[in-house]
Amino acid sequence: MSELVGRSISELKNLLAEKSVSAKEILAAHLKQVQSLDGDIKAFTCLTEERARKQADKVDEMIARGEELPALAGIPVAIKDNICVAGYPTTCSSKILANFIAPYEATVAQRLDQAGALFIGKTNMDEFAMGSSTENSALKITANPWNLERVPGGSSGGSTAAVASGMTVVALGSDTGGSIRQPAAFCGVSGMKPTYGMVSRFGLVAYASSLDQIGPLARSVEDAAITLSVIAGYDKKDSTSIPDRQRNQTAQFETALTQSADKLMKGLRVGIITELTGEGIEPEIVSSIRAAASTFEKLGAKVVDVSLPYAKFALPVYYLIATAEASANLARYDGVKYGLRETEGDCSASILQMYMSTRSRGFGAEVKRRIMLGTYALSSGYYDAYYKKAQQVRRLIKNDFDSVFQNCDVLISPTSPTVAFKIGEKTDDPLSMYLSDIATIPANLAGLPGISIPAGLGKDKLPVGLQILGNALSDAVVLKVAHAFQQSTDFHNRQFPGLAAVG
Repeated sequence: MSELVGRSISELKNLLAEKSVSAKEILAAHLKQVQSLDGDIKAFTCLTEERARKQADKVDEMIARGEELPALAGIPVAIKDNICVAGYPTTCSSKILANFIAPYEATVAQRLDQAGALFIGKTNMDEFAMGSSTENSALKITANPWNLERVPGGSSGGSTAAVASGMTVVALGSDTGGSIRQPAAFCGVSGMKPTYGMVSRFGLVAYASSLDQIGPLARSVEDAAITLSVIAGYDKKDSTSIPDRQRNQTAQFETALTQSADKLMKGLRVGIITELTGEGIEPEIVSSIRAAASTFEKLGAKVVDVSLPYAKFALPVYYLIATAEASANLARYDGVKYGLRETEGDCSASILQMYMSTRSRGFGAEVKRRIMLGTYALSSGYYDAYYKKAQQVRRLIKNDFDSVFQNCDVLISPTSPTVAFKIGEKTDDPLSMYLSDIATIPANLAGLPGISIPAGLGKDKLPVGLQILGNALSDAVVLKVAHAFQQSTDFHNRQFPGLAAVG
């Protein structure tokens, strides 16, 4: 059954339609891959085998009845552990939610289920999605399949590693400041952050509500587009969800990928963000991005250098706004309503003592750091100087994008300034860790769609990510450009060194 691992969605669905394999066999092959590899990679926080087997039975029954299969029928999917799946743990990789069982289903999980997907399991992450390496998990440290001594990126490191290692076909992650795109770059897969509001956040545990967005991770842009077409759409349960009447390009997610690369790219205007190709970016990564630009030119696109002057302020703006929103969102974890309650064995302890003990023992160091930063930024006497000013600069960053998109269809840059770094290398230097997201944060602040796709190998023969950004609601254009690149290159088909030996 090892021949079923590493296949695309369309390949697996064709095999199902031909009755060459069953959904049960596809599931068994990927569970075997999990059994073989996850002891070293540690991508999953829990498996959802029972649910997956029931889902596989439904798909096989549909095939037996000759029914048309939905978009993801028989396709294994992994789900980041901050997205609720009813009846299973949703821990956010935190001690404070270690025993929390989700009583309801996230909208994206409902839509995956309706599309016939097989839920393999929940995946590891940086605690409450706060981190860039998945080292902040309170449960385990996930390794990069390309090199087990390296991080997979974060915070969606578990989902990304599961896709890269063939333990699942696609996975869901969440992206607050690059948490889908940066790990996608580190692990050599395709990861998409949709336009803010394109995908419902109902059932996603909030980190920073004005920045969070759920998106797909897959081996190819085509598989990411198919998955996005399933999970996107208006949801009345999410007040920030974009009404369908404004989604004039949603229906183009899959149809955008039916043309040849030269037809997809002819006449498109591609801008290279100069602020993200200079100092601080590894030379091998800059070379890969310039080579990608040449590929676009050969396909008929016009490539120009563009400037985003306020992008240099994106990092401090993000760490004021995101931490302020986190301070408010995480106030709900107080030991009263759900999750951990810590009274230090003294039932007569005051409620204040219970609050303090629960949060002190339940939250990890990085989460505490960000809560304190955010509380300070919102405090009396400092609000105007920090949080309000950050929101004003956020508007200027959005204005920069609006100006550039008057003359460009998409923008490109490195996804990360470095390739995957060693586990433990940056844990004692938070500022160095924060810089890992310097290229991805601007899109979250502006609410724009972006994707990271493999663009070569850099230092130590580790994957390099190419980031493609589009204007708001131009998700289909971003997918089109990324797909054209993958039609013309083979970087996305390169396997991590150990994949071929498994099975």
